[in-house]
Amino acid sequence: MANKIVYLDCAATMPLYKEVAKEMEKFNSENYGNPSSQHQLGENAQKSINEARRKIANEINAKPQEIIFTSGSTESNNMAIFGLAKLNKNKRKIIISAIEHSSIFEICNELKKDGYEIIEIPVNKEGIIDLNELEEKIDKDALLVSIIHVNNEIGSIQDIEKIGRICKENGVYFHTDTAQGFGKLNIDVKKMNVDLLTASGHKIGGPKGIGLLYVRENIPISPIIFGGGQERNLRGGTENVPAIMGFVKAVEIIKRSDKEKIKVFRNYFIQQIEELEGKINGSKEKAIPNIINIYFPKADAEKIVLFLSQKGIMCSTGSACDSKKKNERVLKAIGSSDSANKSIRFSFSDKLEKKDIDFVTEQLNKVLKNLDFKGKI
Repeated sequence: MANKIVYLDCAATMPLYKEVAKEMEKFNSENYGNPSSQHQLGENAQKSINEARRKIANEINAKPQEIIFTSGSTESNNMAIFGLAKLNKNKRKIIISAIEHSSIFEICNELKKDGYEIIEIPVNKEGIIDLNELEEKIDKDALLVSIIHVNNEIGSIQDIEKIGRICKENGVYFHTDTAQGFGKLNIDVKKMNVDLLTASGHKIGGPKGIGLLYVRENIPISPIIFGGGQERNLRGGTENVPAIMGFVKAVEIIKRSDKEKIKVFRNYFIQQIEELEGKINGSKEKAIPNIINIYFPKADAEKIVLFLSQKGIMCSTGSACDSKKKNERVLKAIGSSDSANKSIRFSFSDKLEKKDIDFVTEQLNKVLKNLDFKGKI
């Protein structure tokens, strides 16, 4: 591997903040009690979780008791949809967007086997859903609308507040997967009329294996993991205290990240890429600044990703969850099916520097100039 690493795969996972690692170590080596234990160490652990829950709730204008800690967004998505469906069997229609994360699609594929009607709302070329079609499809028979906040491949941002208002007016539950937007964009579950929300720690510089599900008070869902009654009897199993505390610390840190710097580098990156005949998949304006998906007409994306990796540049062809399946679903949804094997996703944090972008474009220029490139590096 190259000596210098330019990490541009933050949409898959962000590097762990050093401060997060230090915080977690305190709960591994000092405050290591089981939160369910009645002795002092157990009580200390429980108090720490309670404080963490309060801080997380404040970030989205929720109540502490509405936050359930899970192993990550995939589990939270399963818990939200299966848990809701289990206790509301009289409604068997679920509405999603055409660009949901794979975990949402796979959940819905399972529900189809049980006779559920799954409706996909199309998106335009910028990856924004058709709100008029949502209003046409939603009715009293719908149990749930689940729309991703920020798409993990092209970065498009949905108008969650408008979607939430449509759902509320029709008496339909609204869930959003905020894995890519949580901590980076302002979220207010009350203002946005969100009933259920999911997020993950490792997308914001926290540890892997920790996430959350927000469940609005008095919304009936069933647990999908049974055990010792933890997390309001909704998610059995001993709480992962070090990961929870690391998650909260990551939220505190990412709030201080230089968002303007990310925007400046995004614009500079796009300018450099366009000089190499690259084209943006999705929107330049209605997208989160740290995700750029680029179509290179003459490229073999997988081979170029491997080439860049050998140069120390870490990027991807799309979602880490689907990278081995040649996932084309999102690009097809925005009308770019021909670009599925020619597109590369670059995603970064405010740790990126101008010299890093210059290095990336220099290496891309080298490989793109070789029109006979067959992946022999």
